[in-house]
Amino acid sequence: MTGREHLSVRAVRSEQASGTSVFAFFLYGADITRIADISRIRRDDQELKGFQRREIRDHVKAITEFLDSGPVLFPNAIILAMSPEVEFASARGRKPGKLCEVGDAGTLTIPIYPEGRRAAWIVDGQQRSLALAQAKDRSIAVPVIGFVSAELETQREQFILVNKARPLPTRLINELLPEVRVLLPRDLAARQLPSALCEALNTDPSSPFHGLIRRESNTKDKSGLVTDTALVEMMRLSLRSPMGALGQYRRNGEGTDTAAMYEALVLYWSAVRDTFPDAWGKAPTESRLMHSAGIRAMGALMDQIMLRTDGSADRASAVRQTLKRLAPHCRWTSGTWEGLGLAWNAIQSTSQHISKLSDHLMHLERDLAKGQ
Repeated sequence: MTGREHLSVRAVRSEQASGTSVFAFFLYGADITRIADISRIRRDDQELKGFQRREIRDHVKAITEFLDSGPVLFPNAIILAMSPEVEFASARGRKPGKLCEVGDAGTLTIPIYPEGRRAAWIVDGQQRSLALAQAKDRSIAVPVIGFVSAELETQREQFILVNKARPLPTRLINELLPEVRVLLPRDLAARQLPSALCEALNTDPSSPFHGLIRRESNTKDKSGLVTDTALVEMMRLSLRSPMGALGQYRRNGEGTDTAAMYEALVLYWSAVRDTFPDAWGKAPTESRLMHSAGIRAMGALMDQIMLRTDGSADRASAVRQTLKRLAPHCRWTSGTWEGLGLAWNAIQSTSQHISKLSDHLMHLERDLAKGQ
């Protein structure tokens, strides 16, 4: 790297995942943000970019105050994804006898580029890295683990798996899940397909939810009315049951008919939108239909209605007729729910309220169907 600004450190190199280089080394805390960027989650022309949540200022401030409190022990490792541009030179000389050959010692050289074009990205430890950059003592030695990969997908996979057990925002993980292909733990895998369907509903112009879903990448510009968390959970529950509107399209050993799932979602929720035009597209504070409780309850009703209309010659018409019978009994924007004793805006996103509203709608729909 002659003539180019760079940082060289002593490191140990090993390999994982069929030849991927993994390095262990130490850096001064202030140097991390000199060599590594933070890849913020965002969307450019509907394409998902990055993977990191927004900076949490109070968290960074708290870490900085701890670092400035005096001599501190700070052994938490930062995890970096590094560009193939990094260079490693093995150390020369005789090796000790009976040496465990798990790693190769040497010198790792990392080029230093301007912000936004750096040769490394922080996969885990963005808040700590920002705090270290602001700390009075800029020479705190910080352990770093770096793996070589320029692939954004690999970086996202590692970000999700490393942070799985930590309190990351559910919506951030939900939005990232469709972008990874690694074998995920069971609980994350169960949310991957619903999140992919959620993204399709938000970006497809023919979807009733087009542009209405609030995801982590658009939180800053305050777009979207419906939380993706409510939709993902609604779909996850439908997928879990073989009799669910979506679960019926999961065939063991024969693949999953995601196109049929998406078609069912668009058919049902388009009917919901058209049945309740005065409640659709409003903020949750103005319409409980767009509230997470309303989405979850109408999602439970979806399974019941879609199952009953499965054999109809004109399923879309049958679904709309069913919802039309139900409409006079719903209180999405005003009034009190008969049978529940709750004002329309008293419905909250609690398990108790969601369960009560779901049961009420399903019992009401069954009773109305019997009275045809």
